[in-house]
Amino acid sequence: MGTNDNFYALIMAGGGGTRLWPMSRQARPKQVLPLVGERTMFEIAVARLEPLFPPERILVVTVGSMAAELRAQAPDLPPENIIVEPVGRNTAPAIGLGALHVGARDPAAIMVVLTADHYIADTEKFRGVLAAARDVAAEGHIVTLGITPDHPSTGYGYIETGAAKGAVGGFEVFEVTAFVEKPDLATAQVYLDGGRHSWNSGMFVWRVERLMAEFERQQPAMLRHLERVGAALGSDAYEATLAETWPRIERISVDYAIMEGAEDVRVIPLDIGWNDVGSWAALLEVNEADAQGNVVLGKEPLCLDTHNTLIASNKLVATIGLEDIVIIDTDDALLVCKREHAQNVRELVERLKNDNRERYL
Repeated sequence: MGTNDNFYALIMAGGGGTRLWPMSRQARPKQVLPLVGERTMFEIAVARLEPLFPPERILVVTVGSMAAELRAQAPDLPPENIIVEPVGRNTAPAIGLGALHVGARDPAAIMVVLTADHYIADTEKFRGVLAAARDVAAEGHIVTLGITPDHPSTGYGYIETGAAKGAVGGFEVFEVTAFVEKPDLATAQVYLDGGRHSWNSGMFVWRVERLMAEFERQQPAMLRHLERVGAALGSDAYEATLAETWPRIERISVDYAIMEGAEDVRVIPLDIGWNDVGSWAALLEVNEADAQGNVVLGKEPLCLDTHNTLIASNKLVATIGLEDIVIIDTDDALLVCKREHAQNVRELVERLKNDNRERYL
């Protein structure tokens, strides 16, 4: 096993959060909301890294409007560890920016990329697999964490596993054959039955120098912009250089920019009780329900003959004869939908944008 001295965590926390509207808004997306227990998703994401990472080796990439909130929620992190993008440009540039900061601290650093808004039930196993992935990445490989699927999801990308490469720290490691786009239901069922596909969790581990080599090979234009920012890092010119450079960088995900074309990638499939909390229905899965299967966020409701229903409100909500319903009540908006349609909330948000009803976003 390797040491942790050069192991850094980069938490992505800049998302706008449209799928959990109306509670999640542009100014307060889901990562800063207490959706599972008393702590916010971001607070949970930071806490579950201890003791594998001390605060000085946990960095966060976010946008300016979120920085103060995140600093307040993670007071143990050094203020300079909250890295601010002038404008969100999707995950590839954000990860590149984080890598600049990590590499400036330790050119030999190994970095894990994580998200601020995912739920993980087995945190001890999670830390164990991060340590194993660090050791695999130390050999020069890119490592991704795959989630063993338990149903034929059409909402996730998939990772196709190839040849077995042995075990590290008790976790089986495999070659990656391909990254696959979100499939239709029939294809997802084939993946599930075949046993050779994992869900793409969006969690990656790599040496910073290896990541930068992939930027050089696959995204040379983006790397030139990153190098311009990196040259100013630690100087008085940094903020101005970042502000001038960042809008020119292509808006692209790390999956498209790096992972789909990357060479020598390893995957560690695992079951850690992972959920990306991608819809209101997911909160019925990750929160403790009452005897009727109902989950309550906020004030206790008054429910008669109500089952498997999510209720979030700071006022008394009374229900009669409901089943598999989502009720989300905020100061200025109320969402009511069937549980099975919860993933369509994003369409509502798009409609609000198209109708120029920005005050609700």
